[in-house]
Amino acid sequence: MQNIQIDLITALPELIVLFMAMFILLTGLFTKNKIIIYGLAQFTLFAAAFFIVGTFTSAVGYAFTGMFVDDTLSDVLKLMILLGTSMMFVYTRQYMQLRNLFRGEYYALVLFGVLGMMIMTSGQSMLTIYMGLELLSLCLYSLVALDRDNAQSSEAAMKYFVLGALASGMLLYGMSMVYGMTGSLNLAEITSVLQEANPKNPVMILGLVFIVAGLAFKFGAVPFQMWVPDVYQGAPTSITMLIGSVPKFAAFAIAIRLLAQGLQPMVADWQDMLLIMAVMSIAIGNITAIAQTNLKRMLAYSTISHIGFLLFGLMSGSLNGYASSMFYISAYVLMTLAGFGMILLLSRKGFEAENLDDLKGLNQRSPWAAFLMLITMFSMAGVPPTIGFYAKFTVLQAALQAGYIWAVVFAVLMAVIGAFYYLRIVKLMYFDAPQDNSAINAPIDMKFMLSINAIGLLALGLMPQTLMNICAAAIARSLQ
Repeated sequence: MQNIQIDLITALPELIVLFMAMFILLTGLFTKNKIIIYGLAQFTLFAAAFFIVGTFTSAVGYAFTGMFVDDTLSDVLKLMILLGTSMMFVYTRQYMQLRNLFRGEYYALVLFGVLGMMIMTSGQSMLTIYMGLELLSLCLYSLVALDRDNAQSSEAAMKYFVLGALASGMLLYGMSMVYGMTGSLNLAEITSVLQEANPKNPVMILGLVFIVAGLAFKFGAVPFQMWVPDVYQGAPTSITMLIGSVPKFAAFAIAIRLLAQGLQPMVADWQDMLLIMAVMSIAIGNITAIAQTNLKRMLAYSTISHIGFLLFGLMSGSLNGYASSMFYISAYVLMTLAGFGMILLLSRKGFEAENLDDLKGLNQRSPWAAFLMLITMFSMAGVPPTIGFYAKFTVLQAALQAGYIWAVVFAVLMAVIGAFYYLRIVKLMYFDAPQDNSAINAPIDMKFMLSINAIGLLALGLMPQTLMNICAAAIARSLQ
């Protein structure tokens, strides 16, 4: 009985999200005032974050017979997931109201997805990780198809579902091979077995290939990136914002759990795989983005290139590299929220501001909105003194220390090429005549949050040390 109580206290934030998601789903059936649903969803995120902070200790705790871990890494990533989701709710409220998508099931599905991310973050067993992954994936497939009358959304959801099921199958197949060779699903036990046995076993290497392929799909890394632009463009912009932001924290978490914890003795094998994916992602993402005229597709290819940079930190195989990747994913999510927040700000009923031409002359319509977008684009391009520059610098420095000199040089050249399509948006906003002179109407809380978000990209670039120290401490305490 004592163990069950400890297990439930350890998983209390997850239980709060679970019960509130079910409560919101039921409440949505009986209330006409959907603002109540919005308030309950925000309260859920706040309550879960409150309990994570309130029960925080630097010690590592385990629950459910070692399948669930509560460490500094999981606590920090969960807080980031909850904060990012809360910001997303603020940005998307008006957009969903104007399109009659402001419903209880939207908030319930997002919260179930958040629960999946939190379970992935605390997964200490391959079974727990896979359970969280499937919960998140099924919610995202449903959300992409939320606008049932939109054929483009339905097509995007179908593509996402078919390819996602294939990737989940590959990941599960790889996990089954690892289980077959080690006799355990627990990551700590897998590590100890591999340290004593021969990690060069052909079946283990084949299992590793399938696991890395499954992870690459969840990240959207080349050669498993084909779903990213279609889903980004086809889904409602509010759902695109969700897919492109907070789930990347969970993908990073399972990459750390599986590769840096469970399969650490096979580091030489998975480093080579990540190197190929990182170089290809940066090249294909940046070069293809130049040709795009749709802003959401351009940001999709931008995401692929950012994932390439993230992999540079992971493939270094060092604590410093993992910490720099965690810093990078934090910066990336903030930049993505700001970028899609601006698209939502400019969209109105019957109009989606998703083409590059829709940004023409934005400085004449709203100098403040243009300035915020300028900071966001500079940060994505990696222009100092934004956080994007410092994030790129840290992951490339980690890769350089690991000996990948030619890959770092290649990444820097590609970053210069990639700067073109970000700076093109700045040129459209400041030097072209506006095609649309309509006023920008948005709730005050959205404008305020977007301002804080974009200014934060600049502030964190000038003072990155606090966030970097948090990431370094989380990695060091959890992987010691």
